[in-house]
Amino acid sequence: MRFAVLMRKQNIDNPWISYRWAPQEVLPDFGQYDSQKQPSKPICGQFLGRDDGGESWLFTGFELNLFPDEAEGYYLNVSATTPSWFVMWRLEEDIDRYIDEQSLALAKTESTCAVPHRICVSYNEAARLLDGGESVDLVLMSEEHASWLQEYVNDNYRPEPKKRHKPASFKGANRPAEE
Repeated sequence: MRFAVLMRKQNIDNPWISYRWAPQEVLPDFGQYDSQKQPSKPICGQFLGRDDGGESWLFTGFELNLFPDEAEGYYLNVSATTPSWFVMWRLEEDIDRYIDEQSLALAKTESTCAVPHRICVSYNEAARLLDGGESVDLVLMSEEHASWLQEYVNDNYRPEPKKRHKPASFKGANRPAEE
C-alpha cells in the first residue's frame, strides 16, 4: 500500500527556536498525488500552504508492507490505547533530492528541511529505529486503518506459549560433600 505523510512546520513561542517539525497525518495515496511525483525522486515533497500556525508540506512515495515476523509489533500497536503510525524523519540539508521543483525555492529559505524517510506500524520496528538514533514520531491512526491492521494481526499473530520456570529453591543447592 502507498501512503503520503503530511509534515507540519509549527511556529512556537520560544526564545531559542522559532519553529519545530512534526508529522501531522499519514494519508492513503491512491494515485491522487502522482501529478507531483517525479521519477528521479522516490520521496517527493511539496509545499501546501502557510497559516498563522506554520507551514504544511506533503511528502509522497511511501510503501507499507506488512510481514508475518513483525506481527507481535503490530499486535502491540493495535492493543495500545491509541493505535499509531510511526514516522521516521530527518532534518536534511541536501533538499534538492526530496523537494519538487515548484517548492524548492521556498524550501531553500532554511538550511534544513524535515523529510520523512519511513513509515511503519510495528512497535518493535519503531523501537529499533529509536535505538539506532533516528527521530520517530507518532501520528494517531484512523479507525479504518486500525481495523485493517487488527485484521492482519488476527490472521497472522500467534502469541508464544508461556514457559513455566522452576523456582531456584527446587533446583537443588551446590553444597560441598559431607565428610
